[in-house]
Amino acid sequence: MYDTIAYSSILAINYLYARQKNKLKINSVKIKGKKLSYALGGLLLTSSFNANAQDAVIGDVPLSMDLTLDKAIEIALAENPTIKVADKEIELKKVADTEAWQALLPTASVTASHQYTILAATMKLNDMEFKMGKDGTSTAAVIGTLNLPLFAPAVYQNMKLTKEDINLALEKSRSSKLDLVNQVTKAYYAALLAQDSYQVMLNSYKTSKDNFDIVNQKYQVGSVSEYDKISAEVQMRAMNSSVVSAQTGLTLAELQLKVLMGITTDISLNIADSLKHYEDQLVIPYVSESEATLEANSSLRQIDLNMKLLERTRKILKTNFMPTIGLQISGQYQSLYNSNWNWFQYAWSPSSSLSLALTIPLYDASNFTKLKTNKIQMAQLQDTRLDAERQLKMAVESYKQNMASTIAQVHSNAEAVRQAEKAVIISSKRYEVGRGTILELNQSETAETQAELTYVQSIYDYLTNRADLDYTLGREKYLR
Repeated sequence: MYDTIAYSSILAINYLYARQKNKLKINSVKIKGKKLSYALGGLLLTSSFNANAQDAVIGDVPLSMDLTLDKAIEIALAENPTIKVADKEIELKKVADTEAWQALLPTASVTASHQYTILAATMKLNDMEFKMGKDGTSTAAVIGTLNLPLFAPAVYQNMKLTKEDINLALEKSRSSKLDLVNQVTKAYYAALLAQDSYQVMLNSYKTSKDNFDIVNQKYQVGSVSEYDKISAEVQMRAMNSSVVSAQTGLTLAELQLKVLMGITTDISLNIADSLKHYEDQLVIPYVSESEATLEANSSLRQIDLNMKLLERTRKILKTNFMPTIGLQISGQYQSLYNSNWNWFQYAWSPSSSLSLALTIPLYDASNFTKLKTNKIQMAQLQDTRLDAERQLKMAVESYKQNMASTIAQVHSNAEAVRQAEKAVIISSKRYEVGRGTILELNQSETAETQAELTYVQSIYDYLTNRADLDYTLGREKYLR
């Protein structure tokens, strides 16, 4: 099992070594022409990462890791940034859920005010005048208010909306994991295809080189023509170019796999696997009745959850037509008509009040428009789901048909490889005894190379179709 702590220790040791290499001068002992430095780093390496990367070393040799498909997926699910972002999104939705029910809690506030009256207003009533205050005085007040919602239907529906939103975030996280598993699986198979193709090209190059050596020796003693020597040399050089191209393809395939796994590019991958090992596993997969309905497909699940969100939103919009009830308690200390600014010398008097407010909405045209918009959105989403379901079912049938045809191709291609190998042996023997031509020999080698490449390609096609089928059906083999 992949050990995150051990992996982090390796990176930390590598960083420590690179940093100390420029700042410290440490005596090292030469062993077989190589320097063994930093005994402490070696000790940490042995204790923390021995079980996961036994061939990992520090220094000029890059770190290496033995890799299988299960291990690649496990590392990707633990280290890929996409999964971490999805997990953070779930945390945000949970915080929003807490914020929703907190709207039912009482709110409290305190306000302090100081007012200086320069000239008080005068109110005239018939022939009398009343001074509304006192000129040149200060009025101070400290007011405390407590508000408590007693009936708030919009808040209740919003609380249920956040629950649905959390479920959607969880499904999106599941979708991200399924998508990552699918990408890593296909990238792993692509690396196997590149690795097997490289090996085929390398073997073909060795064969063509051996043939060239034989033809060249015969040419030196005059038993074959210069044309045969040139043809054999051209074949050898063409195979050498193919080997270089295959090696580049292998490097790029491994780089893509590393990116998906979330590991650094300086780690060397040792994949002791081959596409040929999967030949016995090529069967038409069984699709259960529940899987055939695509009930586990993440895309359809997200559409259903979005539909629930729209239904909940509709209920929230309907609360705009419902009354709300709120309770407010307020108390204050105030002091009037003070001639100075010193609050501690004021004569304070308390007062308090309790109010119950009932708010009844009578008419707001936008409420009707919002409900109509919501209805149209729900109809759109239903049509989207119907179209998505049809396309996904067609994709499932397509994957199954492709896998069935690929199985037949694999068996045919395997027989073609055996016949091509036999043809190479026969053409080689015919050429040695002078009954065949160099053209026949080159053609048989090319046919063998093409047959082997077609063979591994057909296995790769089956495996990628199976990975896409598992993703479409929402199978959670690696998520448990």
